[in-house]
Amino acid sequence: MKYRPEIDGLRALAVVPVILFHAGFELFSGGFVGVDVFFVISGYLITTILIEDIENNRFNILNFYERRARRILPALFFVMLVCIPFAWIWILFPSQMKDFSQSLVAVSLFASNILFWRESGYFEAAAEEKPLLHTWSLAVEEQFYLLFPIFLFLVWRFGKNRVFWMIVIIAAISLALSEWGWRNMATANFYLAPTRAWELFAGSIVAFTVQKHGVRANNALSLLGLAIIVFAIFIYDESTPFPSVYSLAPVVGVALLILFASKDTLIAKLLSTKAFVGIGLISYSAYLWHQPLFAFARIKIIGQPSLMLMGSLSLLSMLLAILSWKFIEQPFRKTSDNDLSRNTIFIISMTGILIMSSFGYVGHKQGGFRDRLEKILQGDVNHLEFHRYVDERYVDCEPESIAKKALIWESFIRCKQTKPGDSDWILLGDSHAEHLFLGMAESNLNKNLVFYIFGGKPYIDNPKFAEIFSEIKSSVRPKTIFLTMHFKSHVKESEELYAGFTATVKFLKQYGHKVILLGDIPQYDVHPEDCLYAATIELSISYCSMSKDDFFEQKNIFEPALKKIAEENHIRYVPMESPLCNNATCSMISGDTILYRDTNHLNIPGSRLVGNYLNQKLHD
Repeated sequence: MKYRPEIDGLRALAVVPVILFHAGFELFSGGFVGVDVFFVISGYLITTILIEDIENNRFNILNFYERRARRILPALFFVMLVCIPFAWIWILFPSQMKDFSQSLVAVSLFASNILFWRESGYFEAAAEEKPLLHTWSLAVEEQFYLLFPIFLFLVWRFGKNRVFWMIVIIAAISLALSEWGWRNMATANFYLAPTRAWELFAGSIVAFTVQKHGVRANNALSLLGLAIIVFAIFIYDESTPFPSVYSLAPVVGVALLILFASKDTLIAKLLSTKAFVGIGLISYSAYLWHQPLFAFARIKIIGQPSLMLMGSLSLLSMLLAILSWKFIEQPFRKTSDNDLSRNTIFIISMTGILIMSSFGYVGHKQGGFRDRLEKILQGDVNHLEFHRYVDERYVDCEPESIAKKALIWESFIRCKQTKPGDSDWILLGDSHAEHLFLGMAESNLNKNLVFYIFGGKPYIDNPKFAEIFSEIKSSVRPKTIFLTMHFKSHVKESEELYAGFTATVKFLKQYGHKVILLGDIPQYDVHPEDCLYAATIELSISYCSMSKDDFFEQKNIFEPALKKIAEENHIRYVPMESPLCNNATCSMISGDTILYRDTNHLNIPGSRLVGNYLNQKLHD
């Protein structure tokens, strides 16, 4: 295939915006479209090579896989290998190290896009601290490289024209699937190959067109192609559905450049300059290096790294790319060296896969090599001590009919009260009511407190609460009922919460009960178990804290509705975060003690702390 320097220049136009977007430069808000540019280029180049090989009767699947292995694996494995000591020395928390170990396995098996789809969303803050997150796009390409040559070889017997239209149809189906996907399964849509395939197939369609008609010089269309890509880089942002029809902008832009930016056009001359071509040649290595540098910086630094630092790391990724391109990529891509024969390449590839997978498997199984860290905090996590403590000190709820009848509902969890007899106070809701029980009971010894807990919404029209509401309705005397739940988990729209809780409140007040609405505690993305193990207590506090602004985003889901309900029904609303937050931050740590048993439930010390606070508020 004839070398086109403007294609390398186009790679530069792809990699620089991606790096600057990941570095946090808001100007490049749509820099992530550089990945889509890479997809189209890959589809074009691979399809061109395959068409020429098949038509000249020299297609050999082993030769194809050898070329891909030489191109992709040495630099990839080298970067992964360099990441391992940094992950160890940088004192990654156990969950971070466990996730990193798991990603080593997934990357080695060309399945990291599937792993990161299962773990989180691409634009989430926690994703920024994953050193190998960017390899999801390599996995998509590798899956394409694995299957597309076989598909093309098998269907070639139907004729070149029919194969072209097969690809067009498959691409159209994939595009339609991505348009459905961003509305219904956004994270899967972003990461998985079926909704990304049309971008690669767009390159294939361009390859067939160029192979048949050649590259035609057209300054206007090539300029339009460049303008569309630049438009997407600076106008798109994280809220833009991707991939979707919006992705047509960078994809069509690349197609126009490949089709019409011949060497005589102004755009081709621009992209063929030494600066663009030079960056394009090292673009693969630059792409490999930038994310680990950024991720380890974000892990190491308490707070958000400065743009100056991220800009410096962007330049460092380019310098490292020059070195790895010269000393890793280039030597392995040479096929004339007898020391790097096909067998040698395959042996090196399999060895790399085995080493990375083995280390990753051990790291994942050992919980992120937790033994390398000291336990520097105290606290009950994973629910064990909390439930055991409650079971040993408190009795099953009365009347027993509630528990027995409620067992028909699979979501029923448990029902306890402080002492036998008719209750005074009732905690009603889900597990976010239950975790308040211990603290409230110990702070109000003169009250017989009971909790009725289900894994659902405590709405009057919810059949899972039917038995509880019937018992409350027939109570011989009015009681104080505290109403709350895990709002972030159950509530999507504040209007739904307002309607559901209003109906419940009115029902309870109708029978003379006093209702108090309780807010919710901060929910974290990290597990408190990781906070127990760290190099310093400062790192633990930083890792297991969030800004007050982040918690306000959570509160906006429920607090306006609860305040409105309280005002309209002349009842009390009590926010619950005060003992866990100061003016700037919220934390799951107090002193040297963990207050949570998972990401969103209090443990024994946490329940006592919040229970004392609530007791004070009730007596204000």
